[in-house]
Amino acid sequence: MINDRVRFREASQYWLRLGFISFGGPTGQIAIMHKDLVEKKKWIAEDHFLQALNFCMLLPGPEAQQLATYIGWLLNGKWGGIIAGGLFVLPSVFILWLLAWLYASLGTVPFVAALFYGLKPAVVAIVLEAVLRIGRKSLKTRFLYSLAGAAFVGIYFFNVPFPIIVLSAGFLGYFAGTVVPKLFSTALPNNHIALPPATLLSELANKAGNKKSTGWLRFTKVLAVFLALWALPFLILGLWRGWHDTFIDIGVLFSKAAVVTFGGAYAVLSYIGQQAVGHYHWIMPEQMMDGLGLAETTPGPLIMVNQFVGYLAGYYHADGLPPALGGAIGGLLATWVTFIPSFMMIFLLAPYIETLRKNKKLGKALSAITAAVVGVVLNLAVIFTYHTLLPDKGGFDWYALAAAMVAFIGMQRFKWGMVPVIIGSAAAGSVWIMATH
Repeated sequence: MINDRVRFREASQYWLRLGFISFGGPTGQIAIMHKDLVEKKKWIAEDHFLQALNFCMLLPGPEAQQLATYIGWLLNGKWGGIIAGGLFVLPSVFILWLLAWLYASLGTVPFVAALFYGLKPAVVAIVLEAVLRIGRKSLKTRFLYSLAGAAFVGIYFFNVPFPIIVLSAGFLGYFAGTVVPKLFSTALPNNHIALPPATLLSELANKAGNKKSTGWLRFTKVLAVFLALWALPFLILGLWRGWHDTFIDIGVLFSKAAVVTFGGAYAVLSYIGQQAVGHYHWIMPEQMMDGLGLAETTPGPLIMVNQFVGYLAGYYHADGLPPALGGAIGGLLATWVTFIPSFMMIFLLAPYIETLRKNKKLGKALSAITAAVVGVVLNLAVIFTYHTLLPDKGGFDWYALAAAMVAFIGMQRFKWGMVPVIIGSAAAGSVWIMATH
């Protein structure tokens, strides 16, 4: 059930507040929304919330931001969805913009460099923990374990592009689920949460049916609007700077990432790292780790690390512009093309939620994609671990190994939160550097 009496102003105030307190990655953000919207405010019923969450898990992109957009859409229509999704992201846009500028401008200051040195072991521990967490939920059969292993081998040893891995896994899962369904016999499609036997959004369907029809005319209009918004910065930058400029490359890369990133921000990082580090040579692997550390300690979606990477790409490679201006354009462009597709998919597909949820073949394809993502994230963990323990300056970093092990054990055994781990690791690393240099 949806509470129709939620005023737009009241909802907007909540989404703005959420944008400033949404620490802890998607798990923490979803938990905050559940506690506030279901238990405290009672704006949405439990089964409706879980249904919306399952729908967002089917989509590429940041599921927590999409969930906020979807619930805002349910409560207050299209403007409710725009405000909810936008305010969920907006505070982190300005925070990451400031931190990226400080990083690029002051990264060589000894104290700042020491802080980022301390972040790296924590990032290693966080990504390793993510591999185990995603793996436990996703790998329920030998077939899915095999897909994860094949994805790791493909991306690590043969540098197979991430979109090819995702599409191949999806096609294989779809056809395997049709021909040999027992391969998925114990797997839930895309880690679905079991829903209680209820009407499953019957009231939502009635409400949405009145305001948001599922006809082709509506679909075409929504698609045209969002495609125009998506293309607008490309047109402006292409006419201003030329069609082979770094900004065009930034927009294309993060646009592709936005539509193939099943599995959350950690899967995005592997693809972005493969392209921004290995193909375009915009940044170093260590800088990617620093960006993840900053994104982990700030509110908002973890996928905001894209803005950090886009900022550095523009800061270092936008010829003819002041570095800070180039960085600002690159960071904002990366953020724009990352989130416009998320809004588009919610507004396009939300009216069809029941059909999507009940499609068993689609569920098996997404289970296969999620399994492949485990292998992709494992690749990310190996790369981060290698560059942390064997930095470019040479020699094995025993302190980094010890710090990463402490952080990992603390998260696994004692359930330490990500933010305390990041802050503690940065502080300990800076003390170690200052004491030994």
